Amino acid sequence: MRYWIAPLVGALAVGLAWALPATARNASPSAGRVSADTVTAGKPSEFHFSLTKKTVPKGTVTFLVMNKGNVPHDFKIAGHKTKLLSPGQSQTLKVTCLKAGKYPFLCTVTGHAVAGMKGILAVS
Repeated sequence: MRYWIAPLVGALAVGLAWALPATARNASPSAGRVSADTVTAGKPSEFHFSLTKKTVPKGTVTFLVMNKGNVPHDFKIAGHKTKLLSPGQSQTLKVTCLKAGKYPFLCTVTGHAVAGMKGILAVS
């Protein structure tokens, strides 16, 4: 009576081996992927941000925000903000962008965005 178990287990193994690669191919390659982006405040000029990437895929983005300027700065994007960073300080900021589009960023210190500390991050 147990002679039918081995062929059944073999058939299930073959079926799973065929089905798993198919589901992996259909998964969205960028959904949920963590992308790293370095944001430098205060260089090349005091009231300027430099980003290593201007476009990132949908999902979670981890920003490493570094203040290389001479005055305190922060970084705000998609409703998330770093603390006020003194010169030489840095902080990571994780932001999830589920929709493609343009996400404005800025320094919220009074007068800094007006002076040029703002921009747009594209999410594809």
